[in-house]
Amino acid sequence: MSMRRVGHKGADHIAPGNTFESFQAALDTGVEAIEFDVISEHPDGSGELLLAHDFEDARRRRPHTLQEGLAHFADAAYARTDLIVDLKLAGYERRVARALEEHGLAGRSLISTMEESSLALLRERHPHFALGWSVPRLQRDPLRNPLVALPAVLLLQYIRGALPSVAANRIRRGEIDALMAHWRLATPRLARSIRAQGGELYVWTVDDRERIAGLQRMGVSGVISNDPRLFTPTTT
Repeated sequence: MSMRRVGHKGADHIAPGNTFESFQAALDTGVEAIEFDVISEHPDGSGELLLAHDFEDARRRRPHTLQEGLAHFADAAYARTDLIVDLKLAGYERRVARALEEHGLAGRSLISTMEESSLALLRERHPHFALGWSVPRLQRDPLRNPLVALPAVLLLQYIRGALPSVAANRIRRGEIDALMAHWRLATPRLARSIRAQGGELYVWTVDDRERIAGLQRMGVSGVISNDPRLFTPTTT
């Protein structure tokens, strides 16, 4: 079973993420898919839709608009590259779906999000889109903070035990098509459970060559990396 190589924000460790330069850098490495982020100009989901990870990211630079980004991806150079469109907030789901349709990109796009309301709305209003549920709902890695590391480890163990059946059931019920899991949650049981239901497991964000190889042996559907060059084995 082949593993799909996905560039995170394009290739964030080669060129600044969510930019045309980063997308081109990912394309040059031969990835099968590119993941990029979409936020709204305002927290309530209104305003311009932007290619940025968060509001701080958008303030630091002049981000591309979603329309600019999709026009870029509609170019023939990206014809063989799939898209993972990560919605960081709720409130603009239908605008993103319609924009993908208008640019002829719906058939090769998967929309991912941590927002449960967004998944439900998209499944109801745009059932032809592939949907990915992103877990866990965290902004920072709690294991890096010694004050909360122990409770975080216990919670992680609980989630790892429960996630295979929860994700498989959601796929079986048609609520989602894929699980987008942090690499700490990836297990052989999770990969088997999702595969048994005909779903996909994408693991984020993996910037270690050995870990990528281990996930490939595990049988995950795809790995998302800031540095797509790591997908190429080193030669000795």
